[in-house]
Amino acid sequence: MKMSKRVSYGILAAIDLAIHAKDAPIQAKAVSRRQGIPLRFLEQVLHTMKNTGLVESHRGAQGGYLLSRKPADLSLAEIFESLEGPVFHRSGVHPSARYRSTGKSDLLLSDVWDQLQLAERKVLESITIEQLAARQRLVDAQRSPMYHI
Repeated sequence: MKMSKRVSYGILAAIDLAIHAKDAPIQAKAVSRRQGIPLRFLEQVLHTMKNTGLVESHRGAQGGYLLSRKPADLSLAEIFESLEGPVFHRSGVHPSARYRSTGKSDLLLSDVWDQLQLAERKVLESITIEQLAARQRLVDAQRSPMYHI
């Protein structure tokens, strides 16, 4: 599976919002700075995520972005499809039609590719933004040194 920068940035933005946007919206420039995402690109990603209902935006001086659902209810598959469109789909070709119009390698491997795609989807559906946010918190805690006096 190939994941675009657009999807990677969308996932990072959702994790950042899950961690930092508990009570108030977070501005895109703060997410951009923390995650190392180019601001203009991040704004496009967040706009798409807003249009698909994954984030909500608030205008004004105290405005910014919030996840529209709890992080535990938001899967990677939803972010992936929000930003890339419906990429997880069955071939839609009736088995008898496959035999008439496809080549030998397609006949042999089509079920394998369908199973692979199904497995990818199951993995992405099983991982939530909350799980990744918890992992991010752990990584951040390990990176920041504790000074004892």
